[in-house]
Parts: sequence; C-alpha cells; structure tokens
Amino acid sequence: MRHTYSRAQIEELAQRYRNWGRWGADDEVGTANLVDPERIARAARLVRTGRPYSLALPLDRTGPQTGRGRTGRTNAQHYMARDGGDIAADAGDLPQFDGTDDLVHLYLQAGTQWDALAHAFYGKQMYNGRTTADVTSAGALRNSITGIKDRAIGRGVLLDIARFRGVDWLEPGDAIDTADLRRCAESQGSDVGPGDFVLVRTGQLAQVRTRGEWGDYAGGDAPGLSADAAHFLCARDVVAVATDTWGLDVRPYESTEVFAPLHVILLVNAGIHIGEMWDLEELARDCAADGTYDFFLSAVPLTITGAVGSPLNPIAVK
Repeated sequence: MRHTYSRAQIEELAQRYRNWGRWGADDEVGTANLVDPERIARAARLVRTGRPYSLALPLDRTGPQTGRGRTGRTNAQHYMARDGGDIAADAGDLPQFDGTDDLVHLYLQAGTQWDALAHAFYGKQMYNGRTTADVTSAGALRNSITGIKDRAIGRGVLLDIARFRGVDWLEPGDAIDTADLRRCAESQGSDVGPGDFVLVRTGQLAQVRTRGEWGDYAGGDAPGLSADAAHFLCARDVVAVATDTWGLDVRPYESTEVFAPLHVILLVNAGIHIGEMWDLEELARDCAADGTYDFFLSAVPLTITGAVGSPLNPIAVK
C-alpha cells in the first residue's frame, strides 16, 4: 500500500529508528553488529539439502545500466589483457606453461550489490553522525562496505510479496508496507528477527525477462518498499534488506520533499544495509515448492578499501 509523506514525517521516522551511538561513537556497521558466532552457527543449521542458489545478475555489457542519471552508471566492461591469440602469436621458444589475463571497468553498484552506510547522506550527514568530510576522492574513510566483510553472513528470509499477492510481478508504483510484510511472513510461516537478512521479491526481474529487455529497470518507476516498511524492518533489528529492484524504495517516491526516503531511514539513521538487483526468481520457486523460506545466506562484499558499495554473488543454501 502506498503512503504519502511530508519531509517532517520522514524525519520523524528517521529519528524514531536512529541507531547513532547505540554501539558506540566509533561504530561503522550498524545493525551488522548483531551478526555473531552464535547466530551464524544457528543459520548454518538451516542447511537441509545443500542446494545452493546464486542470487546475482551476470556482470557483463548486457546488464541493466543505461549510462544516464546522476552517476552515469554503465554496465561492466570486461577486457582481456592477454588472450589465447597472444599466446599463439608469441615468437620463439615458449615455455610449456603460459596464461591469459583480464581486467574489468566496473561501477561497484552496477549490478547485484550492497549499499554501504557511506553511500547515503541526509542533511550532509551519514550513519552515526559522520559528515561529507569522511568520504573523499580517495574513498570512504568511515562507514565503508569493508566493515561487513565478515558480517554479511547468517540467516536469510525470503518474503515473496508477488506470490503472496497472487501475481507474477508487482507493477511500477506498487508499494510494500509493514502490513504487507507482516501478512506475507505469516502466510509463509516465516518469522523475522534480530540479525536476519530479509529478501523481498517483487517479481520485477520476471517482468524484465518476459518482455525481453531491461527498459527503464535501472532508474525508472518501480515497485518497492514503502517508507512505512521501516516499522517492520527496524523494530525487528534486521541486519539488511535486499530486493530484486534497482533502488529498494518504491518509485515514484512517496514523498515529493525527500529523495529515496527509505534510504534515509535505513542507511543513514538505522544503520541497516541495503541490497539491490538481487535475482530471487530461482530461490523463490524452490521456497514455494518446499514451503521453507529461510536459509543460510553468504553475501560478503569485495574488500575494496574505501568503497561505498560492492558487487557480490550472494549464495543462499537450503
């Protein structure tokens, strides 16, 4: 359900769920502090069959990015620095062993990815009260994605909103609020609690594949989470929330005064990491088939010093 918010209402929600100082003045990982050995061990016991599911989109030149918008994000550009032809063309006596090499030019948030807490600012502040001075041309000095290099692992819970609503996919502008999340969880027999990673399926990637083109998937109007979903996510102390859409928030936004209002509440204030463009289709089919919607999840970022986001290959194991 869509809601309409003023700037004052978004700021009130942000203040209500603010976790600044909860884990100390030096904290840089937010609710990822709740990931501990005990929770990881419990999550590992969720592996029943050993079936792994990759939740990543391919990183290649046919991805969703258009090169337009504020950042001008483009798709991954993969190049060979040395290929088989180079080996074959080498003159003279070659040793028995030779090899190929490659490189990539990549916007770190061009595909399946995490937003770091350093990714979003509101009022020129990011999580835990840090300022724009903490993200320089050399990268993030605080709140970088590397803070969760050993914390993006634990219990994942899929909330299949599209299936719950009885549709193949939600349409652009369709919003998912706390009541939707709660009822979906209840219908699945799923509980969501502290330290969990919540994956929300809108079915938008199924729509993209059905029409055979990305269209305005990256940057256009989209189904997504209402700012009201903060009540569900923040009250339960989840570590992170990820969706199959480009920007998590429902678009058009529910506020004409605040850009990406749920990013403001979750990333800037609550310290909850955000995942975007996760491919949940195969996992969702399996969950529907066996009636179990929780699993062991590993979604560790690349350890790129100072990065404000990271591509990743999340693996769900059932």
